[in-house]
Amino acid sequence: MVPSSRAKGSEVSDGWVSLFDGKTLTGWKAGSNTKTFSVRDGMIVADGPRSHLFYAGPVGNHDFANFELKVDVMTMPQASSGIYFHTKYQQAGFPAKGYEVRINNSYPGKRANRELRKTGSLCFVRDVFASCVKDREWFTMHIIVEGRRIQVNLDGRPVVDYIEPDETVRTGPNEGKMLSHGTFALQGFGEGGAVYFRNIRVKPRHNAGQPKDLRSKQEIEFQKRITAFHAADLPLIDYHVHLKGGLTLDEALEQSRAAGITYGIAENCGLGFPVTNNEQLKQSFERLEGRPVFKAMQAEGREWVNMFSPEMIAKFDYVFSDALTFHDKQDRRTRLWMANEVYVDDEQEFMDMYVGKIVTILENEPIDIFVNPTFLPAVIAEQYDELWTRQRMRKVIRAAVKNDVAIEINARYRIPSVKFINLAKKAGAKFAFGTNNSGRELGHLEYSLEVAEKCGLTKDDMFVPKPYGKKPIQTKKRP
Repeated sequence: MVPSSRAKGSEVSDGWVSLFDGKTLTGWKAGSNTKTFSVRDGMIVADGPRSHLFYAGPVGNHDFANFELKVDVMTMPQASSGIYFHTKYQQAGFPAKGYEVRINNSYPGKRANRELRKTGSLCFVRDVFASCVKDREWFTMHIIVEGRRIQVNLDGRPVVDYIEPDETVRTGPNEGKMLSHGTFALQGFGEGGAVYFRNIRVKPRHNAGQPKDLRSKQEIEFQKRITAFHAADLPLIDYHVHLKGGLTLDEALEQSRAAGITYGIAENCGLGFPVTNNEQLKQSFERLEGRPVFKAMQAEGREWVNMFSPEMIAKFDYVFSDALTFHDKQDRRTRLWMANEVYVDDEQEFMDMYVGKIVTILENEPIDIFVNPTFLPAVIAEQYDELWTRQRMRKVIRAAVKNDVAIEINARYRIPSVKFINLAKKAGAKFAFGTNNSGRELGHLEYSLEVAEKCGLTKDDMFVPKPYGKKPIQTKKRP
């Protein structure tokens, strides 16, 4: 079914000027594959081989530096597209000049080249990995460029807030992704479903140039490093964020934009934890709807799998658990982070029992990520390298790989060790970055990024949430 749209014409209102007359492509110029773009029912439709449609009309002499751009967009399933700015006409290939803001709610990429960047991503510079808009529904993309600041909003909700430093980190095909001036372009990607554009309007802003960057040298260098990770295609996702210590969802999202890291917001679910039934779990899910975050469920204790319906669990993007809560051989409830609930009479016996608990969880529980891996209680934490022998590490790694469970690289506890990660990488394990914050401060995944560099992790080593229908709660047979 082809959607319809009533064109708004080219009127000027409150400083906004229409770039599309709703009837023709007058003022627009396509590169190669010109038939990819057409006008139907007041919309520009991108559907066909890869092509780019550049604005070449009279508004602003199609040359913009500071501006606001609003475009209503709708995607069909598995569609991919983008909107470029500060670019220039190019007859073929991807535009070499300017930034691209990605449009992708469900396009998975090809097997050898998974596409993780979602709608709103400032491609290869500030990528967003959780989509907050949906296929088959209109949404408004709002791009603001002022000085050295780039903001991207979707339906009024901010998803990117990036300040370009004086010295940018751009190499290879990303060299042209810098602020300057230029026109806009719509992308027809050539794969997946059609993409529809309507109500394309711009509000030029006074060109005040790029003011001096007043951030600290340390902050600027950190932001350059984050950009380098994005450019290298390593998905910067913190899958283990809690709204604790008074941290609100809006505050967490503000930290996410400032850090350039997408968050997965997790609720603690299980016996003795805040969420203990389906209704509470549903409320947790609904609080995150329409926000640019992953929806996560932290499964606590060993009773959790029988406390919630498989249907409700499957709604979440992923489920993670750890082995910090269990009953020991004497049936004593143990919580390893609480000193008064830890019972270590013999370190070696404890470790053998603990590794056995971990393997059982990995084999039997329908989880996506095993978090807080190799955690040791305070009483034996200083013996980490001695107690986590190669044999014990391999038992955990084998169970994780066999059961397709990703291993968290935890920034808070700085675990697992580089030795463990190298063994796991060699065995074909997948990894997920996570903080597990205990309060308002989330940090910047410092340990996770440090060991990712040391161990040479790439996009292919990283966990990606499974689609509905293939989640562990839907596919894993339980004993």
